[in-house]
Amino acid sequence: MSLLTVSGLVKRYGGLLATDNFSFDVRHGEIHAVIGPNGAGKSTLITQLAGEVRPDAGRILLDGRDITNESVEQRSLRGIARSYQITSIFPEFSALQNVMLAVQAHQGHSFRLWSPVDTQPELTGPAHEALARVGLESRAHVPVSDMAHGEQRQLELAMVLAGKPRLLLLDEPMAGMSQAESLQMTRLLLSIKQDYGIVLVEHDMDAVFKLADRVTVLVYGRAIASGTPAEIRDNPSVRTAYLGDDE
Repeated sequence: MSLLTVSGLVKRYGGLLATDNFSFDVRHGEIHAVIGPNGAGKSTLITQLAGEVRPDAGRILLDGRDITNESVEQRSLRGIARSYQITSIFPEFSALQNVMLAVQAHQGHSFRLWSPVDTQPELTGPAHEALARVGLESRAHVPVSDMAHGEQRQLELAMVLAGKPRLLLLDEPMAGMSQAESLQMTRLLLSIKQDYGIVLVEHDMDAVFKLADRVTVLVYGRAIASGTPAEIRDNPSVRTAYLGDDE
């Protein structure tokens, strides 16, 4: 059974049909990429999967359970975690402190009065584990303001993983990265994918075709094709609508 199943999703904004009867699924251990030109409806789709926006029609199932009307918080508790196009971290804090805040938020844990935060093992333990998972353990005490952009994106992923999710919604994780940083993030995502289902929205086509097990192409809110990276690359409709006839 698929981890995530989306059936007949519809979202309208006035006369604009942002999501047009969209259906797809994501399996555990799979990266399912969603690509398309600007304005295709990719971000609108992610917000619906995260629970930030409710669809007008259709169903969203997690492990066969209908979560269509559940809140962001409820979905988070069920194991759905989202990253954003723009980093949402505290530059004046260290990498470790940022991840500890993410652990605290997920646990609903309150910081103990008069107790140094950095000595609370229920926060430091999971935070160090998440940093190690993304290759930043040696940078734990570095202020975020002193970290490179690629490291900050890795840190954001560590903050997502600190909540022990099962499904990751990654919205352009390579945004603003250099080629070297993008390759590092690609290797990182490949190293963790076996433990999660991942929905990947990304404009970096080299990364998409290296990472994705399946790719769905959105144009004006409608899926025009879905298949393996090789099938999508060779699809005439996709080449015309998005990838370009010369690719």
